[in-house]
Amino acid sequence: MSDEPTCSICGRSRAGATAVEALAWVTDTDERGTRWLCPTCARTHVRDIEGKLPAEYW
Repeated sequence: MSDEPTCSICGRSRAGATAVEALAWVTDTDERGTRWLCPTCARTHVRDIEGKLPAEYW
């Protein structure tokens, strides 16, 4: 089992990312724990994230 985070939406692993790409990953922490989003999914859902909408609405 890998210690590298995976995107909670698309399942992409951060393992193959370059150093610059790895910095673009986003974390979201709530009562259920920490969720990771890859740069592509974070860009797609940036308004939902900034609006603090529950992940169920994304």
